[in-house]
Amino acid sequence: HIQDPASQRLTWNKPPKSVLVIKKIRDASLLQPFKELCVYLTENNMIVYVEKKVLEDPAIANDENFGPVKKKFCTFREDYDDISNQIDFIICLGGDGTLLYASSLFQGSVPPVMAFHLGSLGFLTPFNFENFQSQVTQVIEGNAALVLRSRLKVKVVKEHREKSPVQNGIEENGVVPANLEKEVGKQIMQYQVLNEVVVDRGPSSYLSNVDVFLDGHLITTVQGDGVIVSTPTGSTAYAAAAGASMIHPNVPAIMITPICPHSLSFRPIVVPAGVELKIMLSPDARNTAWVSFDGRKRQEICHGDSISITTSCYPLPSICFRDPVSDWFESLAECLHWNVRKKQNNFAVEEEE
Repeated sequence: HIQDPASQRLTWNKPPKSVLVIKKIRDASLLQPFKELCVYLTENNMIVYVEKKVLEDPAIANDENFGPVKKKFCTFREDYDDISNQIDFIICLGGDGTLLYASSLFQGSVPPVMAFHLGSLGFLTPFNFENFQSQVTQVIEGNAALVLRSRLKVKVVKEHREKSPVQNGIEENGVVPANLEKEVGKQIMQYQVLNEVVVDRGPSSYLSNVDVFLDGHLITTVQGDGVIVSTPTGSTAYAAAAGASMIHPNVPAIMITPICPHSLSFRPIVVPAGVELKIMLSPDARNTAWVSFDGRKRQEICHGDSISITTSCYPLPSICFRDPVSDWFESLAECLHWNVRKKQNNFAVEEEE
C-alpha cells in the first residue's frame, strides 16, 4: 500500500503550550503583523519565544503599548541558547528564507512549522496573514494537513592546517562553534540542510574539479562551475534555476545537479533517499572549492577535505494550507508561473448553409 500524501495530519498528544515566532529582521512591513500575532498568542495563554535580536528593533523596543506583551516573551540567541526541547510549534513571518532560518535553528527534531507569506517569493509559505486568528486556532486544535520535508545530514571533515581561520576548533573570537567536533588533526562539522548543499569554484577562474562518490563508488567528476545536492524541497530553488526537474517534497529522493558543466551530456540525476554521497576535490584539481549550506556557513574546501551527505532522520514538518499536493501546484503556478502562456486559439467552425 502506497501512502496518500494527503493522509498526513497534524495531531497533538496534548495541547501545545509554547510557540516560537520567527520574524524576518530589517523589514518594517512585518512589524504590525508581528505585534498583532504576539498579542493574540499571549491572550490565548501561549508561551511565546522570540529571538533577542528581533526585540532590539527600535520600532519594537520603543513601543510603550507593546511593552506589557514584550515582558511575557521568552528570549534566546542563535548559537548560544538551546531551545530545541522547549518549542511545541513554530510560526514564521517572512519569505522562504525565514523558513530556512527556522530549519537551521533545529539541528535535531523540528517542531511543526506554520509559515505566513510576507516575503517576496513565498513558495514555501502557504498562509496569508489576513485570517491569521482562525488559522492559528486550527493549528492549536490540531486540525491541519502536514508535509514532512526531508533534510540533508551533512558532515564536513577538514584536515587540520596551521593557517586555517579556525584552529583546533576555536574561532578567531575565541568561541567554540556548537556544531564542531574535534579529532586528532581533523575538524568535523555537521549541518542539517533543508534546501541544498552547493559546491562551487569560488573566486577562482579555473573550472571546479570535484569527485562525487555514491556509497563509496566514484560516479563522476564534476568539471564546471560546481554541483548542487538538493532535497525535493530544494528542487524548486537553485536546482531548478540550474535546469533540474522539480520534485514534490513527498518524494524520497536526493538530486544531483551540475552548475554550468563543461560537458553537453551531464544531465541532472535523482538518486534514492538514504544513499551516502561524498564530495572531494579531485587529486589533480588546480584550485580549491567552496561549499555553502542553504546559502549560509560558506567555507573553503581543500585537498584532503570531504563533504558527506545523506538523508537526515529529522525532517521539517511543514503545515499545509489545504493539502500537500494542492499547495505545491498552487505555488508552482503563483510563484514560478509554471506553464503559463497564452492559450492557442481554436479554429472557427463555419456553419453550413
